[in-house]
Amino acid sequence: MFKVEVRKTGLNSALTILELIYHNTVRSIRKGYRNAMIGLLMNIFQTVLFIGVFYIMSMVLGMRSTAIRGDFVVYLMSGVFMFMTNAKTMGAVAGAEGPTSAMMQHAPMNTAIAICSSALASLYTQILSITVVLGVYQMAFGRVEIYDPIGALGMLLLAWLNGIGVGMVVLALKPWWPGFVGLASKFYLRVNMFASGKMFVANTLTYKMLQMFDWNPLFHIIDQARGYAFINYYPQKSSISYALYVTIVLLMLGLMGEFFTRRRVSISWGAGR
Repeated sequence: MFKVEVRKTGLNSALTILELIYHNTVRSIRKGYRNAMIGLLMNIFQTVLFIGVFYIMSMVLGMRSTAIRGDFVVYLMSGVFMFMTNAKTMGAVAGAEGPTSAMMQHAPMNTAIAICSSALASLYTQILSITVVLGVYQMAFGRVEIYDPIGALGMLLLAWLNGIGVGMVVLALKPWWPGFVGLASKFYLRVNMFASGKMFVANTLTYKMLQMFDWNPLFHIIDQARGYAFINYYPQKSSISYALYVTIVLLMLGLMGEFFTRRRVSISWGAGR
């Protein structure tokens, strides 16, 4: 049979990759639940639950007086939204399909597309959940005022990128030490529940207290996000550049680690999964 060869241009290849990322992103959104709406509602429920738990804790522990002057629920939301976006993205990227997955047998599918799709699916779910939560809160309790929405969105994207970086490092290490990496990931998430500083205002912390949080880029992201959310708060003890540099380093380490792992992949790695 005669076969007509079609020469692909760079643009055609880019459009093919974008189409694959789009379809795999939709698949990633639906992967946890058959109905994407149920997955979104579960994510919204988790977000609202976090906000409610921290609100009750603040009331019981008397931490409301140390919060930023303004809407206290928006103060809680600014921390919870950043934390949830970071944690969910890390989990999604770390759980992305690796080189031994059956999907990788179908060209031109590859691990880069799987990672991008998982990250975009997480971002889509989080932004949609945040929009719904803010919309319902505004309708129920009054106008939500954010001093600089663009800056706050930028911090949300930085939290997302940081989650991608951490997730890629975990993804690269997982085939070599699956048990240890699984425990380390859970430990990191548990530590971040406290070390992200979402319950504290950085400007009010003492030097010794600040040392407990200063290493964590998410702590800097949350504090800077509150600087954009509230007109009367200026972050003095956190830095956007630190969070950005750490995120870039994590992304580079994740890319190199994933490349190294992919070149040495064995089909037996996926046999017991």
